[in-house]
Amino acid sequence: MATDSWAQAVDEQEAAAESVTLRKVLCKLTCMLAGAADFSNTAPKPASDGETKAAEDDDKNKAAQSLLNKLIRNNLVNTTNQVEVLQKDPNSPLYSVKSFEELRLKPQLLQGVYAMGFNRPSKIQETALPMMLAEPPQNLIAQSQSGTGKTAAFVLAMLSHVDPNNKFPQCLCVSPTYELALQTGKVIEQMGKYYPEVQLVYAIRGNKLQRGMKLQEQIVIGTPGTMLDWCSKFKFIDPKKIKVFVLDEADVMIATQGHQDQSIRIQRMLPKNCQMLLFSATFEESVWSFAQRIVPEPNIIKLKREEETLDTIKQYYVLCNSKEEKFEALCNIYGAITIAQAMIFCHTRKTAGWLAGELSREGHQVALLSGEMQVEQRAAVIERFRDGKEKVLVTTNVCARGIDVEQVSVVINFDLPVDKDGNPDNETYLHRIGRTGRFGKRGLAINMVDSRMSMNILNRIQEHFNKKIEKLNTDDLDEIEKIAS
Repeated sequence: MATDSWAQAVDEQEAAAESVTLRKVLCKLTCMLAGAADFSNTAPKPASDGETKAAEDDDKNKAAQSLLNKLIRNNLVNTTNQVEVLQKDPNSPLYSVKSFEELRLKPQLLQGVYAMGFNRPSKIQETALPMMLAEPPQNLIAQSQSGTGKTAAFVLAMLSHVDPNNKFPQCLCVSPTYELALQTGKVIEQMGKYYPEVQLVYAIRGNKLQRGMKLQEQIVIGTPGTMLDWCSKFKFIDPKKIKVFVLDEADVMIATQGHQDQSIRIQRMLPKNCQMLLFSATFEESVWSFAQRIVPEPNIIKLKREEETLDTIKQYYVLCNSKEEKFEALCNIYGAITIAQAMIFCHTRKTAGWLAGELSREGHQVALLSGEMQVEQRAAVIERFRDGKEKVLVTTNVCARGIDVEQVSVVINFDLPVDKDGNPDNETYLHRIGRTGRFGKRGLAINMVDSRMSMNILNRIQEHFNKKIEKLNTDDLDEIEKIAS
């Protein structure tokens, strides 16, 4: 279809479409980029076993996603979510801080905090740090996504509670994987740069110690299996001397075979007055059950869920008959509108690889990101995309969350997001299109529909968000009535 037809279609949609928020999640209008689509003979095509497995694999590796977020974070996330605090003693006054000086940290720790670029506490740090640094120690369960400053918070707590004159382990930090343990260790090393009296050792695979030796380092960070061996089998650590026990990435821990049991066994060896700190990005039922077994009488910090506002994102769908027609529509889009950078989401690695190759042959600078790549390779690809060395990023769901690139003006769902059972994945949809329209700029999201099945999926996504808005409106009215009465 000619580019002027695309431009005309957009003009028509713009004239008809209201500002798009979650109250108007999808513009039910059609961009006829690839000609009128005839769905009468278009039966849903089930994915092959190989494609389905590849799609599932992308969603399974929570540890890899968590590590990726840590590697690519340049700054703290500027979240608008409010913190909800549930105290074990509701009559106790709740303290929060607006500066690190209020915490009365040791000068060498304060120097380390500022050297890391923290000028003031993040939202979760404001409330969590006073609890973690309190005397007597308070246990804490905290919900916090990657990039909110939670690692720095519990690292600061560990460094503050350590007595450098005692040459034995006093703080244990358990991470679900070797790579995540190393990343947390780097934060400890950075923050403790001016506090050399405190030493760190890694309880991770490959770190072989002589039998019979006792550790002299005050902080031990590692994975559950090795940490358990060091406490019970080899006796490198005296668990009865531990002051602080941190469980990081609890939701990832639960997804990893055996880690729940190992973590609980470590916790049972610790003294009753040991401070227990558990962090998780989600608070699903499995996380709650695990947390309650690990952390007695906890304070709880949760992030109140706020609906993401999509006022700055215009959303459209395109009718096509095949992936080839989708590609033709994609080329028409590029020929008609100005695009700074674009992210294109595919359901499988196979489709993503094919599309990246086709776009490259058309002369586009394309980066490909998918699940079979090592995490460090993924981080390198994202950095190149951020630096503008490639203008198009073709990816699977591995990149749907947590990646902020200011220049992204268009997000294209080459395939609509579905879960492993083929049902609409509403949260992934929200996170995907949220990659554009960031930093207050306007963005464009285009969904490619190639069958009755995908049209049905799009309609169900719209219905899902419409119901959420209706519930929000009802809750708002209930709250107003309470206030009025």
